[in-house]
Amino acid sequence: MTVFAGQGDARRSMALLWRAPETPRPGRSGPKPGLSVDAIVLAGIAVADADGMAALSMRAVGERLGRTAMALYTYVPGKAELLDLMHDRVLAELPASPDPGRDWRAGVTAWADDALDCYLRHPWVLQISQARPVLGPGELGAMEALLGILRGARLGPRELRGAVAALWQFVRGSAQTAADARAAAATTGVPDEEWWHARAGRLADLAPDFAERFPLLTALERSGAAEAGTGDPAPDRTREAFRTGLAVLLDGVAAAAARTGPSTPDRDPDRNPDRGPEDHPGGDA
Repeated sequence: MTVFAGQGDARRSMALLWRAPETPRPGRSGPKPGLSVDAIVLAGIAVADADGMAALSMRAVGERLGRTAMALYTYVPGKAELLDLMHDRVLAELPASPDPGRDWRAGVTAWADDALDCYLRHPWVLQISQARPVLGPGELGAMEALLGILRGARLGPRELRGAVAALWQFVRGSAQTAADARAAAATTGVPDEEWWHARAGRLADLAPDFAERFPLLTALERSGAAEAGTGDPAPDRTREAFRTGLAVLLDGVAAAAARTGPSTPDRDPDRNPDRGPEDHPGGDA
């Protein structure tokens, strides 16, 4: 199920994201003490973390807080606005600034590890499309941090946009694969080992010439098995594959940096900020 952000009232959503004070409506008293926007957002995240996006509702959030759904509407207009707030709050868990002690490559690797862990802590976030960003401080702060790390690579604006889009999508795609793998056994009731045994074991009977038909795939699988060993746990192999793929991607960033050379006044993104909403990781890079 894909969910699009930004489906609520734009004025109220943006005001809540940036915590702008709201002008009281004539004849309407202010919110009663005991609840807050932050408390509601954290409760919503807890509901989604525990039971998934499908379980998220104003009623479920209210029950977690010991309140009715109606009690929440004084603070948050509805589920659409709440989802924007939850998404932005989760992305605020990422470091907001680069570590000055790291070079850009080590910095991106650390950022990618943090982002992967964040998505795996909150896998429901992966259902939120990147086509329309929420434009909140958490989301934009995560983007600013990645741009700050990549500044050391001295890429031109076009290469920088491409690198950001590729890195963000790589991390999200890797997290989606890992999250799906974790959920598969619980959802289907069939453990991974049993699933693979039931199907892979049939290949020897159905395709006795499998190695001849798919020699490259066979060689790759054999080399992977030899490197991993029979006792290597799947989560470690997943992380290793993530790190290996990231290293290949960063090799490409380094090659692009070497090809474009040092930034100049007309290429420096700080002096020529050729950026807009399309430069968000979900935009057309």
